[in-house]
Amino acid sequence: MDLDCGRCWSTSKKTSWKNTLLLAYQSLGVVYGDLSISPLYVYKSSFAEDIQHSETNEEILGVLSFVFWTLTLVPLFKYVFVVLRADDNGEGGTIALYSLICRHAKVSLLPNRQVADEALSTYKLEHSPQAKNSSRVKLLLEKHKSLHTALLILVLLGTCMVIGDGLLTPAISVFSAVSGLELSMSKDRHQYAVIPITCFILVCLFALQHYGTHRIGFCFAPVVLTWLLCISALGLYNIFRWNPHVYKALSPYYMFKFLKKTRKRGWMSLGGILLCITGSEAMFADLGHFSYTAIQIAFTFMVYPALILAYMGQAAFLSKHHDTNYQIGFYVSVPEHVRWPVLVIAILASVVGSQAIISGTFSIINQSQSLGCFPRVKVVHTSDKIHGQIYIPEINWTLMVFCIAVAIGFRDVKHMGNASGLAVMAVMLVTTCLTSLVIILCWHKPPIVALCFLLFFGSIELLYFSASLIKFLEGAWLPILLALFLVSVMFVWHYATVKKYEYDLHNKVSLEWLLALGPSLGIARVPGIGLVFTDLTSGIPANFSRFVTNLPAFHRVLVFVCVKSVPVPFVPPAERYLVGRVGPPAHRSYRCIVRYGYRDVHQDVDSFESELVSKLADFIRFDWFKARGIIDTCNEEDGSRSGASSGDYKLAVIGTVGFAGTPAFEIEEDLQPASVSVGFPTIDSVTDAIEMEPVGVVERRVRFAVGYESEADSRPEMDIQLREELEDLYGAQQAGTAFILGHSHVRAKQGSSLLKRLAINIGYNFLRRNCRGPDVALKVPPASLLEVGMVYVV
Repeated sequence: MDLDCGRCWSTSKKTSWKNTLLLAYQSLGVVYGDLSISPLYVYKSSFAEDIQHSETNEEILGVLSFVFWTLTLVPLFKYVFVVLRADDNGEGGTIALYSLICRHAKVSLLPNRQVADEALSTYKLEHSPQAKNSSRVKLLLEKHKSLHTALLILVLLGTCMVIGDGLLTPAISVFSAVSGLELSMSKDRHQYAVIPITCFILVCLFALQHYGTHRIGFCFAPVVLTWLLCISALGLYNIFRWNPHVYKALSPYYMFKFLKKTRKRGWMSLGGILLCITGSEAMFADLGHFSYTAIQIAFTFMVYPALILAYMGQAAFLSKHHDTNYQIGFYVSVPEHVRWPVLVIAILASVVGSQAIISGTFSIINQSQSLGCFPRVKVVHTSDKIHGQIYIPEINWTLMVFCIAVAIGFRDVKHMGNASGLAVMAVMLVTTCLTSLVIILCWHKPPIVALCFLLFFGSIELLYFSASLIKFLEGAWLPILLALFLVSVMFVWHYATVKKYEYDLHNKVSLEWLLALGPSLGIARVPGIGLVFTDLTSGIPANFSRFVTNLPAFHRVLVFVCVKSVPVPFVPPAERYLVGRVGPPAHRSYRCIVRYGYRDVHQDVDSFESELVSKLADFIRFDWFKARGIIDTCNEEDGSRSGASSGDYKLAVIGTVGFAGTPAFEIEEDLQPASVSVGFPTIDSVTDAIEMEPVGVVERRVRFAVGYESEADSRPEMDIQLREELEDLYGAQQAGTAFILGHSHVRAKQGSSLLKRLAINIGYNFLRRNCRGPDVALKVPPASLLEVGMVYVV
């Protein structure tokens, strides 16, 4: 028996290692495409104008020393050993870090937060939120609202720099790969060939995006693996052929000699050296597609050695070639008889690296949109089987136009490198700052540990950032200008979204008003289901009262739907729907809160409608079982029930288990009303009933169990009201569903500052008119859409 157990254990271990190695191989094409092609342009950017290659070789060996230690400290030590551990349920990236921080400290500016959200299985905290040993940093962050705003702006800045990197990386990668033609063509022909070929490849690259990477992704890993083996072989060849002693440059002493000789010019050349770590952020951003171990293995044992050999090989070659006829670059170190095959592989690798950053740009814009920080755009999911592969048409064509403009406008690697380098270092600085907060708030380490992390890696990145910033007029202006524009757009959109929510919160209608509507007031109930979409999690939205005022009728079955985002990457389908009644059963009004994470795929309207009806039916049965006493209750913990007003109704999590079998419902009764992050308590308190396992908070728990016998005995005597309610629901579904959405116009209130009037009256309304409407984001068919005009004075 023990032998069998040991055999099973070894088999599972072998299988897991096989899967890990397979993921490590696949990560080469998705994660390391951008990082692996950096040898194409690092030396060329470093020696562009700031420093010259002399007979003493102090410059080339100093640059090699800087490259080696930069690759060792930033991607290897910082990302592989520290940052990758700061994952959010396996997800990485700037938004993931922000989400993680918001769950451990009350710093989120997202509206319509609920206590029920904290009971999600993916909303896990390493320690109880009621722990009294809160750090001073946490208390300081939670106390000052201005720090909440500063943290959000920092996250938006990092997001915008990732978008800027998605614009610049394809241009510099493809241009650098195609520039290898200069050694095989005359100078006159080369000038007129590189730009058109680069633009043609970029157009083809962006034109193929709507097919999705899953159709051509199978060849990504082989291409990058071939490229890494190619540059490793070339590096070894050049080391043994030209200078076997080049390894001495790995000593930090050569960095000191380099800076001592070149001084300010050497510091400015760091703006080109930092390009050796472009793409490092992809290791963290794409963590959700792979595993920590797979990414660690791929970088440590394949990518890192290959890059070091490639840079050492180029330095060995250049250390023996000081003739002015030789231009500093990658292709001069490639033997002439293999130059054309290497050129083809380099172009393919640059396309793969560009594809990875473009997909990452789509992903981070979708995440920002989910958190209400980006104007609505159309998101197309290109794969039904592979999660997270999306395509955004507006962003795709905008990126293509700007990429081509960068290639044509700059026309050289130097200016592109300056622009790309500043964007890369800005993202890394943001990641370092956010990771420092994670170390304190989430890992509960002493602040001195986070401070050491921030000072050590932050000083390295600030050194490189300053070298890029000094070249503002030589290309670095582009990512700064782009970031300022995008941060302004995203912050204005988020600010107006929060203000609209505050307006809805203060102007919602009481439940008594809804219950008073009837034939005596000339209000008719028409067949069908009316889905009233609102951001509110309690109360009756003002847009519905306006709808009834202008059209004195509403549907027989009325559902107030709130589609909200929570600061988690995924919400399990069994925990997605919170369902409850609005009024007595005879009124046929319900509330449904649909929760999505920032990486969740929103359902199409057909599946959403059918699933919503199914959840309503399950809730009606559950509510009837509980009310009629068919469900047995047993208190697991003593506790007194809080007094609830007549307007309070429970919201129950309705999972994927139906009532045909013997489901078990476990609810947790929260005794405190929900509150929102903007500082306004909900007017009508809602007692949330959560069907899930305990999350470490001491609460009253009640377990309901439905058995076969009780269900069988009760079926012949099923209450007529239950049958009528279910028949009304399914009959209304057959009659048709109407989607009632607010068509909003927002304007600043009188007496507002000039900046606020510009942001709201001009900025937000321009974005609202020219971006996708909520009906497109929710995928509502036009024939079923009813829009209610609303003017928000904020």
